[in-house]
Amino acid sequence: MERLIEYAGNHPWLVAAAVFTALLVIVFELRTRQQDFAAISPQEAIRLMNQGALVLDLRKPEDFAAGHINGARRMDSAEILKAGETLKKHKEKPVLVYCETGSLGASAARILAGQGFTKAVNLRGGLAGWRAENLPLSKDAATTRAAAKNLAKADASKLDKPREKEQAG
Repeated sequence: MERLIEYAGNHPWLVAAAVFTALLVIVFELRTRQQDFAAISPQEAIRLMNQGALVLDLRKPEDFAAGHINGARRMDSAEILKAGETLKKHKEKPVLVYCETGSLGASAARILAGQGFTKAVNLRGGLAGWRAENLPLSKDAATTRAAAKNLAKADASKLDKPREKEQAG
């Protein structure tokens, strides 16, 4: 033990680096466990969906329109805080939440569990994990048309700007 103390006294930077590295490993492990809160694989998610699970998509409306898990209901992440009131009838049923990568979904599943949802789970890896498994995505026709219309308007306004410059010049 005396030699260890002597070594630490002679090499303070090396000891500090070792302690710092150990702390980083601990923080990384804790974050990983926190993000995996009630996380399930895409295959387990499909099994839950077949049993009638409520599927909540926490992504932005335009991302939802671009493609989502079939039967998913889009919900803002802020609405999760009030989900205990709005989704009362699903408290005893399986609830699957997902975002793009799974980190926001883990937080949402934790919040739902705190509100009394006994079977709230997160899709491990989020929609990126779903895509990695080459699983299908669904697009609502109405939502897709609205997104296409907004894109067409944006493209049209970009085309009009060069004409305005030509007329001014």
